Amino acid sequence: MADYLEVEFKGNRRSVYARPEGLELGPGDIVVVQGDSGTAMGRVTIRGRLAEMKAGGSSDTRIIRKASEEDLALQNKIAEREKEAFRVAEERIQQRGLEMKLVDVECDIDTGRLTFFFTAAQRVDFRALVRDLASIFKTRIELRQIGVRDEAKRLSGLGCCGRKFCCSSFLREFEPVTLKMAREQRLSPNPAKISGACGRLMCCLVYERDFYREAGKKLPRVGTKVSVGGQEKTVGKVNLFTGMVDVVSEDGTVEHLPGEEIRGKKERLPRRFFRRRSGGRQARRGTERGETKEGENRSE
Repeated sequence: MADYLEVEFKGNRRSVYARPEGLELGPGDIVVVQGDSGTAMGRVTIRGRLAEMKAGGSSDTRIIRKASEEDLALQNKIAEREKEAFRVAEERIQQRGLEMKLVDVECDIDTGRLTFFFTAAQRVDFRALVRDLASIFKTRIELRQIGVRDEAKRLSGLGCCGRKFCCSSFLREFEPVTLKMAREQRLSPNPAKISGACGRLMCCLVYERDFYREAGKKLPRVGTKVSVGGQEKTVGKVNLFTGMVDVVSEDGTVEHLPGEEIRGKKERLPRRFFRRRSGGRQARRGTERGETKEGENRSE
């Protein structure tokens, strides 16, 4: 049975590989791998069952070897080249007045190609910048525009929870996040409280979405009219975790009751309550259709 390893590369990219037989590797080891775009070096982060689950029965191309002293020296040399390329590119961007923000630089081990990642509010004509960089570094230059979520993933950081960004620690793909998810979880619609460092809605809003949906189906909504002890009351507060509901009577008295009891009462409201509501609906419908007696007299 294959032993799987998760390898992390620059920019917090992760891929799962099958460990070659006879090569002992563990978390923290630097390895040289053969990827789709060429040779790359990364650090082993996970080994075993968890990495196998992430692989889903398949893995990327093979691991070539464990990094040697020469490989580590080359990695340090590449890191210095990337740092210098970043500095020069920033200067050129300012000189040409381009509306773009440089995020990161990657240097390919095999070809020496430099890839510059940037963000911009709109499309940028960077052809002149490419010519400048190519004349300076004498290699192939590639500029790649990314979104703000990808920027946060590459640069990493700490979220409001105090932990490392989800996108840069374990998320492999971004899922759509909507304001509806925040409303379902009874969160404040204030963007400052539900947005991440990237300025978009926090990815963690997706994690507990199913729980809130299922729990919300079992309990009445806030503002719902229910019957408790033969009296009509209003649901003032719902606790999805404890299943308790606060109901408010007309005189302002608050009762703390189990949600199952409230839900059962809700389906057996007094007849007078239905008559009053249904009568109101019928009267409005009749008025809209012109079916009142006065309307019939006028139509005649």
